[in-house]
Formats: sequence, C-alpha cells, structure tokens
Amino acid sequence: MNRLSDATSPYLLQHAGNPVDWWPWSEEAFAEARARDVPVLLSVGYAACHWCHVMAHESFEDQQTAALLNENLVAIKVDREERPDVDAVYMAATQAMTGQGGWPMTVFMTPEGEPFYSGTYYPREYFQRLVLGVVKAWHEDRDGVIGQAGRIAAALAERAAPLRGQAPADGLAALCDQAVAALAADYDTQRGGFGRAPKFPPSMVLEFLLRHSERPGAGRDGEKPGPAGGSGGGEADGAPGGGRALAMVTGTAHAMARGGMYDQIGGGFARYSVDPDWVVPHFEKMLYDNALLARVYAHMWRRTGDPLARRVARETCAWMIRELRTQEGGFASALDADSEGEEGLFYTWTPAELTAELGAAEGRYAAETFGVTEAGSFEHGRSVLQLRADPAEPDRFVAVRDILLAARERRVRPGRDDKVVAAWNGLAIAALAECGLMLAEPGFTAAAGDAAALLARVHLRGERLARTSRAGVAGPSAGVLEDYACVAEGLLALSGVTGQAGWVTMAGQLLETALTRFSGGGGTFYDTADDGEALIYRPADPLDGPTPSGTFAMAGALLSHGALTGSARHREAALAALGVLGPIARQYPRAAGAGLAVAEAVVAGPAEIAVVGPPGDPRTAALHMTALLAAPPGAVIALGDGAAAGAGDGAAAGAGGGAAAPAGGGAGDGAATGAAGAGDGAGAAGREPAEAVPLLAGRGLVAGAPAAYVCRDFACRMPVTDPVELRATLDYPSPAPAG
Repeated sequence: MNRLSDATSPYLLQHAGNPVDWWPWSEEAFAEARARDVPVLLSVGYAACHWCHVMAHESFEDQQTAALLNENLVAIKVDREERPDVDAVYMAATQAMTGQGGWPMTVFMTPEGEPFYSGTYYPREYFQRLVLGVVKAWHEDRDGVIGQAGRIAAALAERAAPLRGQAPADGLAALCDQAVAALAADYDTQRGGFGRAPKFPPSMVLEFLLRHSERPGAGRDGEKPGPAGGSGGGEADGAPGGGRALAMVTGTAHAMARGGMYDQIGGGFARYSVDPDWVVPHFEKMLYDNALLARVYAHMWRRTGDPLARRVARETCAWMIRELRTQEGGFASALDADSEGEEGLFYTWTPAELTAELGAAEGRYAAETFGVTEAGSFEHGRSVLQLRADPAEPDRFVAVRDILLAARERRVRPGRDDKVVAAWNGLAIAALAECGLMLAEPGFTAAAGDAAALLARVHLRGERLARTSRAGVAGPSAGVLEDYACVAEGLLALSGVTGQAGWVTMAGQLLETALTRFSGGGGTFYDTADDGEALIYRPADPLDGPTPSGTFAMAGALLSHGALTGSARHREAALAALGVLGPIARQYPRAAGAGLAVAEAVVAGPAEIAVVGPPGDPRTAALHMTALLAAPPGAVIALGDGAAAGAGDGAAAGAGGGAAAPAGGGAGDGAATGAAGAGDGAGAAGREPAEAVPLLAGRGLVAGAPAAYVCRDFACRMPVTDPVELRATLDYPSPAPAG
C-alpha cells in the first residue's frame, strides 16, 4: 500500500501512484521494518529534480522493481525541502561513504535509522542488482552490516557537534579583506563567477563583495565597473580590495544576466550553468535563487547605477510574482526543469520555430539577437536564448520578445512545486519589499506583505514556525533554524517599507524562539530545535549552501534587530554567532558569503538611520530615499512622523509612529514617488507607536522640518534636514543611481 496520497509535499504526491509501497518518514515506517526484520530504503529528492524524475520513471514506476522493493524492504520517500534535517544527516553519510552527493539520494539503512550503503541515481538494472546485493548481505552477513552501520552513525555523531570558533585576532575587517583576496584568486576573469563548471550563482558572496566595496576606505577609485571582465580594480587610496570586489560583482552579474542561465524573455534565473560560459543551464528555477539574486541586482544598481542591474532586478521580481505566487499569497518553491518528459524543452528554440512565430525577417533578427543557430547550443539542435549585448533597437526587441513570450505560454509548461517554504518566502519578502520601493513598483511591496500575512496566519503556531504549507494548510514538518532567521530578516525589511512596526515585533519573537530552542552554547546554533525529532545526530552546519546558512542568517537578523531596538543582548548574540566565520572564511570563502556580509555590517557599525517627517511631505521622501541609497553596509533605517517628539526639538522625548528596515535597499522611494513615498506604505492603520522601534524614540522634527538622524549604538550626530548633508554624513562611496 502506498501511503503518500495525503502528503502536503508535491514531490511525495508525484510518487503516490507508484507501485512501490512508499511510506512517508515516520516512526511507523521504522516500526514496520523492525516487525518484518528487513532493511529500510530511504529515497530523498525534490519536485524540480530532473534525475529524481528519471529514476522514478525507470525504477519506481516499474512493476518488477517495485515488487523487489516491496518484498524485501520498507521504502521511505522524503522531500528534502520539507525535511532538510533528514536530508542533511543522510547526505553527510552519503558523502562520507562515497565522496560525493546529490539527488536523488538513495540510502540503505537499518530499522534503527543507521545507514550502511548509499549513493545517488542508479539506472534500473544496476539498482535491481544493488537491492538484491543489500538483501543478500542483510540475511547472510547481518552482524557485518549492523556493525558497519553503527560505526558510520557513531562517526557522524562524533563530528556533528556545532563548529566552534572565536573572533579573529586581527578583527573582522582584516578577515573580510583576506576573503576578498582569496575570492579574487578563484575568480574567472574571462567569464565571471568562481571556479570551474558547473557554475552556481554566488548570491551571498556577491552581497558580501558589494558591502565590502561600500565600506568607507575599501577602495575609492571612482571607476564605474563595466560588463563581464570589466575594470574597476584600481585602488587609488591603497585601501584593501574595494574596487576589485566591485569588479567581481559586476563581472559575474553581467555574465549571468547575459547568458542562458537567465530567462531572456520571461525573467528569472535557472539553478546553475553546466558550462563555464553561463550558456546552458540546468533549467529548474528555484524561489531562493531568484529572491537572493533580485536583491543582489537591486543593490548593485544602488551601488553603480547600472541599468542592466535595475532591469534584471525588476524582471526577476515580476517573474516571482507571475510564476510562483500561490492563490493564498505565498510563493511556491520551484519550477521543474522538464516538460513533456524533456529537460529544457519549454525554454529552448530552433531557428525554424522563431521564423514560424515571427516571420522570416524578424525570425532572423531574433536568431541573431538571442544566439539561436541551426547547430544549437543545447540538445537536438535547440538553442538556449542569450542576450550578449543590449539591442540597438529597443522597441523592436521588446516587440519580438513579447511575441516569443506569448508563443511560449502556449507550450506545455514545466511542473510547479507549489509548497510554500517559510525560509525561502522570508528571502522573497525581503527582496520584494526592498525592490518595490527602490524600483517604484508598489505591486512588489504588496506581494511581500501578502506573503508575510500568509506566514503569520498559517505557518506561525504560537511561537513556533511550520516549515511548509500547501493550499493554505500547514505541513507536518517543524521549522528549522533558517526558517526563523530568514523570516525574521524578511519581516524587518517589510516593516520599514510598509510602516507596519508589528512586523518588527513578530521578528523579535521568532529570534527569541531561535535563541531559546536552537542554541548550542557559546554562540553556536543547531539547525533543529532542542525538542525536535531525534535523528542519528542533531545537524549543525554553519556553511552556506545555495541559501545562507541558518547560523549566518541568524547573525544578520540578530544584528539588525539589535540595531533597531538598542538590544545589546541581540548584538552580542550576533557577534557570537560569527565566531565560526574565521575558520570557514579562511578555508572556504565561497561558503561564508552570508557571514562575511554580516561582518561588513559589524565593521560599519552598523549605522542606524532614523528619518522623521510627515509621510506626505516631499522633504521626508527625499531624506528617506537618500538614506536608502547612501546607507553604509548593513545599516538599518527607521521611519517615523516625529510628531510626538515636538516640532523644533529633535532631542525631545516622544513616540512618533513608524517602522524600520535593514538597509542595503529597502526603506521608501521618495525620489520615485514624490510626496507619497516616505513611510506611506500601508497607511497609518498599520502602524504602532515608536516604542515598537526604539530607534525612533525622541527623534523629532527640526524647526518644523523633516530630519534624519545618523546614529551608532544609539549615539546620534546632529540631525540634518538636507539630503546632500545626509549623504555627506553617511560617507557613501558612489553617487546615487539615476533613473
């Protein structure tokens, strides 16, 4: 009997009709294995995984293979995105046993959950022989199998304690400088990105490099970096690495956005490039990649004024809303790589297909513009669309692009994994909230608010988060550390954009739960709660993967919350969480990008910027936008009306309404929206008094005029009322972007 029909995971539901007698991960499954005295097969994957589909079609839909499994094993199916803890534990075992890992992950284990043989994808004939070999060993060499499983489990548990470290002796600034140099040595100067193929989007590393380039004294050469491989590497003042850091950002960002990994007609990024030139992607599209990259490109535009960065940020946000938004207001996890059983078919083109849609002349133009050839850049003579240069005729290009997009919509679409993952929605909330204001797209901000409301309504159970939901129903899996940290970060960004300070309160509650339930002592964190399900060991991985590690995400959210509220306890917890940064950044800087970005915020203060003034006043909007565009790395921005503090007395005590957000993008679009911009967001009905954001307390107007206060550790300079003065006070290294 297959027991997956009631699952909330689309991946598990994909297997509900298999002839394999699948169990979901549960104690009942292991009890069944003990009762039958058989080993357990654990199969882990996710809905958008191409090779998971291949193995499913070859083996799990095959009657002969299913009969072999049903007779000899208890088969458990796990969605790695729903149970990242299970995935992490058994991926560690797989990597320890084989030296590599991936999905689908295939693990044979004892009824006690101890693994003794593992791998990834197996072709059907090999898989059948493997199952027979496992069963033979189970019956004929039981002591050997159990002994090996016990040794593997013990070795994993022994090395599973949280990594401990301490603040680097020469300081976080020096550590960041060293990381820039190490990353530069691994940087592909010709093609952008780091290392060899396959190339993954280095989202957190790019954010760190942007913040490093913003650090006062980190390189003020004044150059505007060009496209991939561009210059911008001068160090006129001899400061360490600012220009070089910015050149790596722009080189990589241009290369990714110009190649086939970026959807040139629909927006949004695929998972990774299989080649070093960013031409052919692995076509699945993930929410987390696009949320992180939208924010990076928006911050790159903020830093450089590059129109490509602005376009890509806007298009990526629009794609998330168009393609991933669920009926309940959240964001689905991913789009599949396959359609009609073929990878990339939805996204690739032939010259004949272009001509059929556009006619001969425009078909030739499209082929030349997008690099579509008879030979093809992908399989079966099909080409992945690229845009290696901006079109000389923008109007013609837009018309052709729109026709092709409409034609593509008539194709069979890739499947969508429509479960809502809390952490990834937190990333999307932060990106959409910031981009909505920065790019004058109020619909982006509204979508961020809807997603936050869904998390509060469906995922939050008292003080605890559910990891996933689907169709407005919370899934059975408990939230892990990254869920608490990334949702808190998203809510802090949203609060400042909309003027709803209640999101700051909710973020604080989530961080408090994380500090209480996930702490490993000494500043360390486990990835699962102390009262969560016991696995063969409790996972604690501080290294970044495709998303920020839970530890580094916590450090960032704690630092921002501490800066907004004046909480020394939160700041100290953030600094303690960075204790593991030194050993990771020195050995694996590409796995430390999120932590290094937080370190740059610590080096910069972070700055605390309070902007107060009537929401409808264009002077408030101008200060607000300047604070956003000129905020030092990791700064937080609080927005209030300043009314209760008393006109003409910036030092007077009071409680003006307002909210706050981490900066690096994300606190009002006064320059774009005029008087409607600063702090107007959701209107006064959604606001709480300034006590909810202590940074606003006592920050009043100056001689009746809107004012900005720049503070560190709640010690503020004299308030300023002019945007030029504010920029000078903040000492930002580049002019504000135009347009």
